[in-house]
Amino acid sequence: MDGDGLYLLGGLCLVLAIVLPQATRGRAVSSPMVLVAVGLLLGWSPLADGWPTHPSQHPVVIERVAELALIVALMGVGLALDRPLDLRSLARWRAWTSTWRLLVVAMPLTIGAVALLGWWAAGLPVATAILLGAVLAPTDPVLASDVQVGGPDVTGPTERYEVHAESEERDEVRFALTAEAGLNDGLAFPFLHLAVLVAAGFSLADAGLWLGWYLVGKALLGVAAGVAVGALMGVVVFRTSRRLVRMTAQSDPIVAVAALLSAYGLAEMLHGYGFLAAFACGMALRAAERHHDYHREMHDVIERLERLLTLIVLLLLGVAMSRGLLEGLDPAGVLVGVALVLVVRPACGLLALGVRARSSGRGAPDRRERLAVAFFGVRGIGSIYYLAWATNHGDVADVPWLWATVAFTIVLSVFVHGVTASPAMAWLDGRREVTPDAR
Repeated sequence: MDGDGLYLLGGLCLVLAIVLPQATRGRAVSSPMVLVAVGLLLGWSPLADGWPTHPSQHPVVIERVAELALIVALMGVGLALDRPLDLRSLARWRAWTSTWRLLVVAMPLTIGAVALLGWWAAGLPVATAILLGAVLAPTDPVLASDVQVGGPDVTGPTERYEVHAESEERDEVRFALTAEAGLNDGLAFPFLHLAVLVAAGFSLADAGLWLGWYLVGKALLGVAAGVAVGALMGVVVFRTSRRLVRMTAQSDPIVAVAALLSAYGLAEMLHGYGFLAAFACGMALRAAERHHDYHREMHDVIERLERLLTLIVLLLLGVAMSRGLLEGLDPAGVLVGVALVLVVRPACGLLALGVRARSSGRGAPDRRERLAVAFFGVRGIGSIYYLAWATNHGDVADVPWLWATVAFTIVLSVFVHGVTASPAMAWLDGRREVTPDAR
C-alpha cells in the first residue's frame, strides 16, 4: 500500500472509530465485532498488500501497540471507578469482595483449566500449556465496554451524587467486571514467568523466587509506583496553591496521559508490574479529589486514545486472520477456545462467586448477576500482548498454533459476548429498576 492509500485508509478508520460507538449502542452488535469484520474484508482486498500477515513478522511492533492500548485502558478503568478502595477500611475492602474472589479464585482456576486443556487436547509441553493459560485467562479492559462502568460520576457530594452512588452500589455486575479487568492484567504476569521457569527446569529455589519476587514483590512495586505517581499528580492537579502549576486551572486533561506514562515507566524501571501501576495511578488520581469535573475530562481523553489504539489492533488482527493467521488452527485449538468462553470461565466465575458472603452487604450480586459476571469474561488485546511478550522474551514452542488459537478465542469472545452483552445488561438494568431492593 502506498502512502496516499494509507492516508485514505487512516481517515476512513477514524470515521469508523467516531461513528461505531454511537451506531452500535444498545444493539446486539458491538464496535469490536464491526472492526474485526472490517479487518477481515481489508485483508481480502488489495488495500492491505504489504501489511503483516502474521504477528511473528513484526513481534516487537505488535507487543508495543498492544501494550500501549492496555495501559491506556487500565488508566481509564482506574479513573472510571466510583467505588473507593481503602485497604485500611474493612467496609471498603468488603465492597470489593466480588473482585477479590474473581482474582484469587477464578483466575488461577482458569489458568489451570486452560493449561490442562492445552496439555491434554493439544499435547503441549507443560511450560507451553501454562503459558497458554496465562495468556488466555485475563479478562480485557479494552473490549468489554458494554459490560463495564461508563465513566466517572463527578456530580459532587450532593443528594444527586448519593442517589447515583446507591445505584452503582447495586450494579455489581459492571463494577465487578470493570475492577477485575483493571487488576487481572497485571496479575497474569507471574504465571508467564512461571512458564519460563518451568521451561528452564523448575527447582525448589525457583519456587521461592516465583512466590517471593514474581508473584508478590513485583506486584507490590507496581502498585506502589502507581499510587505514588497518582498521589503526586493529584497534588499538582487539584491541591497546589500556585495557579500556574495547578492543572485544573489550565484545563488540560492531557495530564492523564502524562501520569499514565510516568507511572508505567517508573514501575518498569523498578522491575515492577507496569499494568498494575497504570490502574493504581488512575485510582490514586481519582481519590485525590473524587468529585471534580476534571476527572471526566481526563477520562474522555483516555477513552478517545483507547478507542484509536483498539481500532489499530483489531484491524491488524482481522487482516492477519484473513491472510493466514488461522492456518495453524486445529480441532484442539478450537476446543480450547470454545471451552474457555462457554465453559471454563463461566464455571470458574460461578465457583468464585457461588458462596454469597453475608459480610459483603447490599452490594453482593444475586444469582442472575453472578451468572452475568461469570459469563462476561471478555478475551482481547491483553492476550495479544502477553503472547507477543512471551515470544519476544523467550524460546516458545508451537508459536503458530498458539497465535492461531489465541486469535480464534479472541474473535469468538468478541462475537459471543458482543451479541449477548447489550441485551443481557439491558435486562439486568430493567430488573434492577423494577426490584431495586431485591437481594
